[in-house]
Amino acid sequence: MNTLFWFRRDLRLFSNEALIEALNNGAKKAIFFICEKQWQQHNAAPIQIDLLKRRLNYISEQLAQYAIELHIIDAPYFADCESALLSFCDKHQVEHVIANKEYELNEVNRDAQILTKCDEKNITFTLYEGDVIAPVGTVKNQSNEMYKVFTPFKKQWLKQYQDTHFSLLPWPLKKLAEGKNNSPVLKCDGSSEKWPVDDDSLATIVDNFICDKLSSYDDQRDIPSIKGTSGLSPYLALGIISPKQLLVNIQNRYPDILTTSKSKTFTWINELIWREFYRHLIAQFPKLSRGDNFNEKYNSVTWRKNEADFKAWCEGKTGYPLVDAAMRQLVQTGWMHNRLRMVVASFLTKHLLINWREGESFFMQHLIDGDLASNNGGWQWAASTGCDAQPYFRVFNPITQSERFDPNGKFIRKYLPELEKVPDKHIHFPHAYLASIGGDKHCYWPAIVDHKAARERAIAAFKV
Repeated sequence: MNTLFWFRRDLRLFSNEALIEALNNGAKKAIFFICEKQWQQHNAAPIQIDLLKRRLNYISEQLAQYAIELHIIDAPYFADCESALLSFCDKHQVEHVIANKEYELNEVNRDAQILTKCDEKNITFTLYEGDVIAPVGTVKNQSNEMYKVFTPFKKQWLKQYQDTHFSLLPWPLKKLAEGKNNSPVLKCDGSSEKWPVDDDSLATIVDNFICDKLSSYDDQRDIPSIKGTSGLSPYLALGIISPKQLLVNIQNRYPDILTTSKSKTFTWINELIWREFYRHLIAQFPKLSRGDNFNEKYNSVTWRKNEADFKAWCEGKTGYPLVDAAMRQLVQTGWMHNRLRMVVASFLTKHLLINWREGESFFMQHLIDGDLASNNGGWQWAASTGCDAQPYFRVFNPITQSERFDPNGKFIRKYLPELEKVPDKHIHFPHAYLASIGGDKHCYWPAIVDHKAARERAIAAFKV
């Protein structure tokens, strides 16, 4: 059977069971669709598209060394993938198409339509679950329903896998002496250059994290001035690295990691299970892809429409240094520290009472690691509208968050150089200090909202 592999957000050769199955079936060709218009509709960040294209160029070269030709095809919208795929299959006598599932609503609808057309053409269309460790629908409560609270989901997930020592399927092919790459090189803008895309560099990043950072992750993950997080999220978002691959590597060093959930070493695994939780939710509750509140109780919340406040938040000009430094980090680098994502999301939705959907879109437009499931989950958690979200009366105080997680203002000064000379004890809310020294009132903008008043307003708005 003439088999074709369809690459999506699974831009990896190894730890890709669907690809390996295709190769074992004799596949000699693979495809990827460039859906620029669709990506724009989905608010995909230019820096993420650049990373994707750089990775495509790399795996195209790698596949050529195994005599696999990657065909990169323009299909502006998902709707165009259908005709492009069927045309390709007809031209190359393809009888079997293999791909990995994507769980968002547009992607699910695209695949359903393609499956129907493939059936009409007697083409087998097989989908694998390569973006999760636990296949969607396999972690359920006693009523055979999806969990709506994270902790019992995690307990059930661990119960199912705590005795499992994961392994990867062997790569089935040998490299050729000379592999010729005939695929066109995609033009990249270089905005993602700080993020390597070759497998050797990625292996080093993963090994360094597991050997040097995993055990200290619990202590350092909330400090934005140090590199205490994994730095792997952009690669997980595009499937350049798989969660299963990471778990295999971690288990090689910590064989009992899944039975030590109380240990500090487990903390990052907890984040991996959160990722699973949000993917299961996005797959089983299509309304999340439509931008609906998970908790319909809060559909009656009246959000403020204040363009000036939203603009100040986007530009990092709220007058709260930690919030402003975080937003500058996002706009300048395409990435934001996870603790700060919670702080700025809480500020937008609670302090400014601006619709979480505005922040969700802005994040997607700028994040190199943007993906709908995790981004939507994080924003609805902060806005108290989501599944297992923080309670509406929990409003992060950006000043105390700053004092706790950036006590010396190291992170703030990196992105707000105008506050470089402000003493540590005043750096977290410098307005009174600047006024006392007769400082230039233009060196730092005033706070656009009072914390106490904003908190009271938010709580009143959510009491529905």
